[in-house]
Amino acid sequence: MPAGAAGAGVTSDIDRLRRSDITVHVNVGGNINHGQVSIRVLQKKKAFPFGTCVAAWAYNDGSKGAYRDFIHQHYNWAVPENSLKWASIEPNRGQKNYQPGLNMLHGLRNHGIKVRGHNLVWSVDNTVQNWVKALHGDELRKVVHDHIVETINTFKGLVEHWDVNNENLHGQWYQHQLNDNGYNLELFRIAHAADPNVKLFLNDYNVVSNSYSTNDYLRQGQQFKAANVGLYGLGAQCHFGDEADPEPGTKQRLDTLAQVGVPIWATELDVVASDENRRADFYEHALTVLYGHHAVEGILMWGFWDKAHWRGARAALVVGDNLQLTAAGRRVLELFEHRWMTDETHNLAAGTQFTVRGFHGDYEVQVIVQGQEHTNLRQTFSLGNGPHTVNINIS
Repeated sequence: MPAGAAGAGVTSDIDRLRRSDITVHVNVGGNINHGQVSIRVLQKKKAFPFGTCVAAWAYNDGSKGAYRDFIHQHYNWAVPENSLKWASIEPNRGQKNYQPGLNMLHGLRNHGIKVRGHNLVWSVDNTVQNWVKALHGDELRKVVHDHIVETINTFKGLVEHWDVNNENLHGQWYQHQLNDNGYNLELFRIAHAADPNVKLFLNDYNVVSNSYSTNDYLRQGQQFKAANVGLYGLGAQCHFGDEADPEPGTKQRLDTLAQVGVPIWATELDVVASDENRRADFYEHALTVLYGHHAVEGILMWGFWDKAHWRGARAALVVGDNLQLTAAGRRVLELFEHRWMTDETHNLAAGTQFTVRGFHGDYEVQVIVQGQEHTNLRQTFSLGNGPHTVNINIS
């Protein structure tokens, strides 16, 4: 590891998990002054998923261009906040509307943003539609089965993940209505049969932001994994408490959930603090612990704009109609786009071979001679978990 590899605000865990060596070898013709040549190693895209929930009412509104632009510019993953939930799609029996979700997903995908599907079924009592609550037995089973299959088929190819049975630790309405404790496993079987390629998740709260349900979630994850019903990962919502610093205890709770042996995604991250600098610290603490944990495969925030955030301005990165950055927003973007991205320039006067610790993602290598880039020598590559070597010939 090069000297200072874990410096510049990058923890040793983040360096070990999220960066690899890029070794550059340069052959320079004899008539070229090394001191006039610089090599720039520039990361163009990050591999790690940093995302946000997206409100269809705002995204699909032609007058909300600033909202869409912020998402397209700063995130590489998204999750619909409400528009894919059954109660949004079919509030009354037979009156279905998939269009808001489809419009939004096509827009996101056209900007290279991958999408989590949230959610197929939500078992918390007060989220179940009244017309569903009137159903029993085989009729309920058939309606749920048909909804899951139709929804998965409608969004097939547009979503990478599905939260199958949202917040099942905190609500078991379907299991109780059917008097079938194993029905939560059956929901996964239905979803997995409908699309074996989409990744299926549990998704719950009070499992990382505090410890109220952490051990229950460990047991549930182990149960689903052992049942072989297609569970891919655990969604940990990460709604941290009011004025609560995320740092204490978060790593230990992630360690507990990692014992399931499947990837963890932070699916709904937010913090709350009235003071925007304190909020900035809280977001940095949460993101640093999550990004630095070996089991965490992606991080999505549960919104960023005060006008479209369930917890309002005290959780927001940007505020007002012009989406003005707060201190919290500046800090998060500094992490995403500077501290946790790679952009290094090396002058060959210091040597024709050097190593860069690069964050995983897509790269461009530029050759600059006397201040001008020689675009014919530009190279591109993708950096993953292994080292990468770049050979450059300058004649």
